[in-house]
Amino acid sequence: MKIALIGATGFIGSRLLAELTLRGHAVSAITRNPEKVAAAAGVTALKGDVFDRDGLAALLAGHDAVISAVHFTASDPAVLLAAVTQSGVKRYLVVGGAGSLEVAPGKQLFDTPEFPAIYLAEAKKGGAFLDLLKAESELDWTFLSPSALIQPGERTGRFRLGKDQLLVDAQGKSAISAEDYAIALVDELEKPAHSRQRFTVGY
Repeated sequence: MKIALIGATGFIGSRLLAELTLRGHAVSAITRNPEKVAAAAGVTALKGDVFDRDGLAALLAGHDAVISAVHFTASDPAVLLAAVTQSGVKRYLVVGGAGSLEVAPGKQLFDTPEFPAIYLAEAKKGGAFLDLLKAESELDWTFLSPSALIQPGERTGRFRLGKDQLLVDAQGKSAISAEDYAIALVDELEKPAHSRQRFTVGY
């Protein structure tokens, strides 16, 4: 497929770029600093501004799907949604956060006292973005939340999927490697199973 990846040089974006190219997709790697995109077969580095709706829409047009891997506090969800809609691309996958996942009925992870204050603004904005998507009628969107701890690690391909509840292992740990997160998102891209839904991935 021909994929537009917004935020291609970021922590998650770079893993997604690697996974997409590994599987033979053609990727338009959209970033503020295209010179940071590593040269690879099928990858076209493009300079883009997430706050420029018209400019971004022009870059996205003609792709089979758009993947957004930008920080919620470093972008405007309304502008991103407007740009994707304007581009005419229907399939939109969003790298989400763990904060809006439920840890108990009606209680989200970012509402717990142990949630790190440093991540609260990003988590709250991610939750608001998910609410915006749920009210959206034109796009075939998917929002993938990682587990509570996501960090560089091994590409194992062995993980569990969930829906709106935080996944924890037998020891009570909630974790996923960035590499395995990328597998789960590209799996969803290739074989959609969570259309207009949020889901999560963890060990």
